[in-house]
Amino acid sequence: MKTQLKKIAMLCLAVCAWSCSSDDDGSNNSGQTIAEIASANANLSVLVDALDRADLVATLDGNTQYTVFAPTNAAFNAFLQANGYANVDAVPVAALKEILLNHVISGETTSSQLATGYVKTLAKGSASTTNTLSMYINTSSGVVINGGTANGGATVTTADVQASNGVIHIVDGVIGLPTVVNHAVANANFSVLVQALTRDDQPDFVGILSGSANSPFTVFAPTNTAFASLLTELSLAGLNDIPQATLEKTLKYHVVTNANVLSSALTDGMMVDTFAGDSFTIGLTGGPKITDFNGRVSNITVTDVQASNGVIHVIDKVLLPSL
Repeated sequence: MKTQLKKIAMLCLAVCAWSCSSDDDGSNNSGQTIAEIASANANLSVLVDALDRADLVATLDGNTQYTVFAPTNAAFNAFLQANGYANVDAVPVAALKEILLNHVISGETTSSQLATGYVKTLAKGSASTTNTLSMYINTSSGVVINGGTANGGATVTTADVQASNGVIHIVDGVIGLPTVVNHAVANANFSVLVQALTRDDQPDFVGILSGSANSPFTVFAPTNTAFASLLTELSLAGLNDIPQATLEKTLKYHVVTNANVLSSALTDGMMVDTFAGDSFTIGLTGGPKITDFNGRVSNITVTDVQASNGVIHVIDKVLLPSL
């Protein structure tokens, strides 16, 4: 009898050990809330401290469904060090709250449901009080958020930690509040635009569009295909063949300063003054579009990509000012 009891006890311990191991990777935590799972994970303790300081624990402990991209302790400590904070308590509460909300999207979205494109977080930057910040997700190789850690974003390292009120994806970086430049860099469809903005003979567009002077910005961003069409239209072999002054004025023609112009504010026949000094005209018949100084028409294909210091609308043709 003692031998049988000993065997049963050993079996129970083995089952318990397996169960605890499964809980560690998040696969069997669906009875716990997001907040409870995070609190039980030693590798998320700094995140939990941050949530507590920002008074967000109750939000993630309720019944509303959320998807949370949860930075590890190493990710949070790297963020604190990079920004000159001794610890979480040194981060201003208002700023910390928006940073944390920038890791949360409404509803439960598992890794298999994530797709390349934009989603809305719960955070707000300084540019808009109504349009929450956009997050760019790239699923071509894993799940990369806002271009990865090199661009103020992150990569999912552990996906689909199920909770009773949503799902957690553990990430390797704290996702900063993206500027319009961060969004341009994150999206491979804007790689030629980024090349143009950073060409050696151009002004410091990255510094300008990353900063707060003359912000918020509204940027009408041409895709790579739009730039390829422009080069064909102008019979040019490549981006480097565009003269310096022409490229500078053209890039400025896609920017509106001191305004976060959302698509809901666009009206038919609206004249838009740009950073280049020239204006263009908005049309809404058959979908939103722009008629530039030269009478060329570009369609606005994606609207209201919100950044912390402005908003981006995607267009399918490069706009040309007076040259």
